[in-house]
Amino acid sequence: MAFDGTWKIDRNENYEKFMEAMGINVMKRKLGAHDNLKITIKQDGNKFTVKESSTFRNIDIEFTLGVNFEYSLADGTELTGSWNMEGNKLVGTFTRKDNGKVLTAHREIVGEELVQTYVYEGVEAKRIFKRG
Repeated sequence: MAFDGTWKIDRNENYEKFMEAMGINVMKRKLGAHDNLKITIKQDGNKFTVKESSTFRNIDIEFTLGVNFEYSLADGTELTGSWNMEGNKLVGTFTRKDNGKVLTAHREIVGEELVQTYVYEGVEAKRIFKRG
C-alpha cells in the first residue's frame, strides 16, 4: 500500500501555531517542533499499524478504518476518533476528551512525501515526511 514504509520528519508548516491553538505550553511547543519524529506505517486491508518514534516517546498504534479508538498526543491530550479512507487520503476525525473540540487530520502521499495536515479551531498545520 502507498502509506507502507518508514517516514522521517523533514519540515513543518505552521506547526507551532497549531500547538499553541491546542493549548500546548511554549516550552513543549519548542521541543515538539524538533521532535525528530519517525513513523512506520503498515497496512493490511482496513487495518493499520503505526509505530511513532520521537525524542519524547515510542508508541505503537493499531486501528481499523471506520472504528473508533483512543489515542493520547505526546503532551498527554487524550482523543477519541477514527480514520477513514477518502480516495487516496487517510482522513481522521478526533474529539478531545477534555473539552469536546474536534481535531481533524489527513495523511496523503504527495510526490515522494507523506503530508500530514492537522486542523484544530481553524488553525491548519502540516508536517511533511520523507521516506527514511
